[in-house]
Amino acid sequence: MAELITVARPYAEAVFRLAKASGTLGQWSEVLTNLSLLAQDQTALDVVANPKYSASQVQQLLVDLLGGNVSEEVKNFIAVVLENGRFAALAGVSELFETLKAAEEGEVEAVIESAFPLDDAQKNTLASTLSAQLNRKVAAEVTVNPELIGGVKVTVGDLVIDASVQGKLAALATSLKS
Repeated sequence: MAELITVARPYAEAVFRLAKASGTLGQWSEVLTNLSLLAQDQTALDVVANPKYSASQVQQLLVDLLGGNVSEEVKNFIAVVLENGRFAALAGVSELFETLKAAEEGEVEAVIESAFPLDDAQKNTLASTLSAQLNRKVAAEVTVNPELIGGVKVTVGDLVIDASVQGKLAALATSLKS
């Protein structure tokens, strides 16, 4: 999977620069999300890989599936992706584009693992605390992980804040061993 992300990165960065310059981040986000869904469908992958269909036929099919009313930039993007055999990487392109878009808009995604379900007030408190610490708007995704025993574990990009009982016990075990 890392290979597809590596392939997807230049496409995502190029589309992001184009969308930012033309002020169409929202439209590109929608297009890439839809193309990503198509790229994850086995039937679409089979059609794209089938030599019976020309690249222009596949491009027109994808444009039609997007609603037909797309810009020339989108058509050109689809043509380049198909020409270079990168259709399967579109899910990665979409994911990286969304990350770049969120960073541009001053937003960051946080994954919060909790030992127990959190109510809305607790989620909002955690999100606002993280926003204040990171100086960015935080979009929090909360999951329940009973292995934590108690507390929470927050992951924001490369930053991990482990305030769980499991983390404290692991730290204690490490300090006792040394």
